[in-house]
Amino acid sequence: MPAVPRTRAKHLALASLCAALALTACGSLDQTADSPPSAESGPYPGLSGPEILNRAVTTTKKATSLRLKVTMATADGPVRADLAVDTRGNCAGTVQMGTEGTTELVRTGDTVYLRFDEKMLRSQTEGGSEEETRAALDTLLGKWVREKADAQDAEDLAQFCDLDNYLEGFDADDTEAKRAGGSTVDGTPTVVLKESYRGEKATAHVAAKGTPHLLRFQVTGGTEPIDMTFSEFDRPVSVKKPAEKDIVDLD
Repeated sequence: MPAVPRTRAKHLALASLCAALALTACGSLDQTADSPPSAESGPYPGLSGPEILNRAVTTTKKATSLRLKVTMATADGPVRADLAVDTRGNCAGTVQMGTEGTTELVRTGDTVYLRFDEKMLRSQTEGGSEEETRAALDTLLGKWVREKADAQDAEDLAQFCDLDNYLEGFDADDTEAKRAGGSTVDGTPTVVLKESYRGEKATAHVAAKGTPHLLRFQVTGGTEPIDMTFSEFDRPVSVKKPAEKDIVDLD
């Protein structure tokens, strides 16, 4: 039985994230424009698409905490995460790796707590004997595993708790985004900005009122589509250490 179910979650998710952020991320897209789109009326009057997006990226990167929901496709299957994360490394939420199952994740300071559902535990013992599978289920199902965040067995999942990993790819230097009307994200009115590059279509939703946060970012048409929503900016992340009776000491 493995000490802690291992997963390539960090590498799949973060590599896909960087590859997919065609609108604002991971450096220049080698695109040029003779002149920026003209400013329009409505939300953010007088600002062009690039100006709105760049303002949103700059504002969002200043957030000390946020809630992130992300769905992405990778070569090894879909990845889904729903996490509240702050700049101090605290976070709480879930990560789902395709057919492997779901992991609950709590990080406080340099300690990470992981709880695996039955599907995840069975996927990690696939190929082993029924006795090994039963031992894993009897030991870990419904229990939390405590690890140092930089421990080999836990660091991949712990990286999901690094807010900078999600925001550092966004660069406030876009010159191609164009206004595409309005929409809503979870009931909040948004300005929609669109951009295309090499068969990929990127769409950004910026809050139309109040603080100009980036609320949703999507990439479609490529090999690794992604859909991210951001909310609960600058709210304290509530993390609760599991009770000792619910923690398994694998040592």
